[in-house]
Amino acid sequence: MAEHDEQRDAALVAAVGRGDADAFDELYVRYLPLVVRWSLRASGNREVAADLTAEVFAASLTAARRFRPERGSVAGWLLGIARNKLRESQRRGRVEDSSRRRVGAEPVSLTDADLERVEELASLDADIIPLVEALPATLRGALTERVLHERPYQDIALELRCSESVVRQRVSRALRALRSQLEET
Repeated sequence: MAEHDEQRDAALVAAVGRGDADAFDELYVRYLPLVVRWSLRASGNREVAADLTAEVFAASLTAARRFRPERGSVAGWLLGIARNKLRESQRRGRVEDSSRRRVGAEPVSLTDADLERVEELASLDADIIPLVEALPATLRGALTERVLHERPYQDIALELRCSESVVRQRVSRALRALRSQLEET
């Protein structure tokens, strides 16, 4: 997973909120792989993942002014938008394109190459997925929230109703187990 500079990312979102197109481009490039991977895993469908990703970034344009870095990371914010968009699409039976229309973006026709790129972005860490899925649920949950969703330990602890120390231990144990399994293979 690419390392992200939280202060830089928060500044990018603030600039997007002020209408800076270059900041949006940089934010998009930095977070596209994460959003695509999450969207494909959550939906299980390349076309839905592409539509959902487009909708997430369109919604981020209109929501950027409301982003508060003290509430969590940019990755967590974008994945929160993705979760909401996916939930809405499941309720409606399709991915809604209201955010895209609101910002005046035209629909994009996807080619086979585009769909292959979605899978390529989503499979960057495909080798490790079975290893993560084999972890005990408590370790897998803490690891997924911290590493994949890049959520702060404090937020995870609040959600799990435990201490930050417990979350840190779970993440550490999960990483140790993964490292051990990877070394064996």
